[in-house]
Amino acid sequence: MAAGRCSIKKDDRVKVVAGKEKGKIGKVLRVLHEKERLIVENVNFVKCHTRPGGKTPRGGIIEKEASIHWSNLMLMCDKCINPIRVKMQRLEDGKKVRVCSKCGEIIDK
Repeated sequence: MAAGRCSIKKDDRVKVVAGKEKGKIGKVLRVLHEKERLIVENVNFVKCHTRPGGKTPRGGIIEKEASIHWSNLMLMCDKCINPIRVKMQRLEDGKKVRVCSKCGEIIDK
C-alpha cells in the first residue's frame, strides 16, 4: 500500500470530523506514515488486556489511545480557531511551508 500525502505533523492540534469521536480536539502524539494513521491525545481510547511481566509488573486492563485514519481529522488554525484545509507555499528563501487556506496564516513556525 502506497502512503498518501498527509499535511498533519506531530504536535499539531487536530479536530476529529468523522467517526465515533467526532467533534473532539487533541494534539497529535505520533504519525504512522505507512498506515496513514495518527495517534491523537485523549481520542479513540481502547482497552488492552495485559499479562504481568516485562514492562508491566502487574497485569490488568490498560486504556490507551489507538490510531485514527488521517482522513477523519482536520488541522486546526490558531488564528481562525477553526478546522482548515492546508495550502503549501514557498517562501522567498525557497522553504516550503503550510498555510491556512482561510486566513493565510503560516502554520509552520
